[in-house]
Amino acid sequence: MSLTLLLLFLGLLIVGAPVAAALGLSAALMVYLNNLPISVLAQRAVNSLDSSPLLAVPLFILAANLLNSMGVTAHLFDLVRMILGRIRGAIAQVGVLVSLVFSGISGAALADIGAIGAIQIGQMKTQGYREDFAAGLTIAAATIGPIFPPSIPIIIYASVANVSAVKLLLAGIVPALLLTALLMVQIGIMARIYNLPRDTVKPTKKAVASKFVFSFPALLAPVLLVGGLLSGYFGPTEVAGITVAYAVVIGIFIYRTLTWKKMLDCLRETVEATANILMIVAAAALFAWVLTLDQVPMKASALLLGITDNPFLLLLLVNILLLVVGMILESIAAILIIAPIIAPALVSAGVDPLQLGIVFVLNLMIGLLTPPVGMSLYMVAIITKMPVANVIRGVMPFFLPLLMSLILVSAIPELSNWLPSVMIK
Repeated sequence: MSLTLLLLFLGLLIVGAPVAAALGLSAALMVYLNNLPISVLAQRAVNSLDSSPLLAVPLFILAANLLNSMGVTAHLFDLVRMILGRIRGAIAQVGVLVSLVFSGISGAALADIGAIGAIQIGQMKTQGYREDFAAGLTIAAATIGPIFPPSIPIIIYASVANVSAVKLLLAGIVPALLLTALLMVQIGIMARIYNLPRDTVKPTKKAVASKFVFSFPALLAPVLLVGGLLSGYFGPTEVAGITVAYAVVIGIFIYRTLTWKKMLDCLRETVEATANILMIVAAAALFAWVLTLDQVPMKASALLLGITDNPFLLLLLVNILLLVVGMILESIAAILIIAPIIAPALVSAGVDPLQLGIVFVLNLMIGLLTPPVGMSLYMVAIITKMPVANVIRGVMPFFLPLLMSLILVSAIPELSNWLPSVMIK
């Protein structure tokens, strides 16, 4: 049954069906062919959405849309440019740091690209950077967002793997900072090798102070979010709600740029994005249920543990599997299908569940950079009007820091579990 299900799913993907449709239709057909009650489809789909952590997803999307609509992204970019000064390759370093700051607002790689991609690539082209280099850096830096809180993929992983969403969000902070540092080191090396341009900005103290004052309320948003999680008084859903309220307040009373029309536009975009995500969640729940009927999770556990019971070797096997899966399957769908199958086996073998969650999500974010389904590649190609082949060529050098981060997080559990163990007693 499982083989037929997978073949149906792949066939629907090949003919161009959306991921949610491919998952749901293949599962529904298997339910029908095996004479199972059709009513179970609605029951399983609805039950999969009855999850408190999932309430945070639309709220975080709305918060990102509200803050982005205020026009603070360009000011954040300019502020970091002024602070870094005129070092060689500075504008590229700025792109990485702004991605880290904005990741504390958006929680999604594609949201980061949509918000700052055009600004970042345009600034770099103006200063003489190759367009493919600018595109590749933008894509690589956007992988920070889904690792640093508020990460939508991490929230979804926590909901299906029965892991504390708060602990898993905190577990992503150190790996995200590590990835940021490695990307900046890579840029520093490339700046010397390729003689990258220096930034042309010539800031004055007055200009820096003015930009800082303007950007300060927006900079407080990720501080508020992470601080709320660290305090232990708020879960992801509560923090998401507070972040939305904060964005509305500063948009109306401080920036005074949040109009009713902009708010309605933000709400419309949030509904569309949330509907896309939750359709995949519901369809993937049906797909995973059919796999469970055929005892695929138990068979996969026996297979993995039959190869080795060494936690690090098991993580290496999972890394290889997920890197391949990330090339052909959308990240949220991959989490919903694969996490319930392999997570129990690895946790029972001694892999730290927080470490596994971060490794899982980081693998799939690297998948956003790989064809044929790498959505980040296509999104940047649309923004820049570049051929996808040129975008792929530009991102190739940045696989090195991404893969180094993945290896380090896989080899050193403390990178993921140290901060949650310190902050949550």
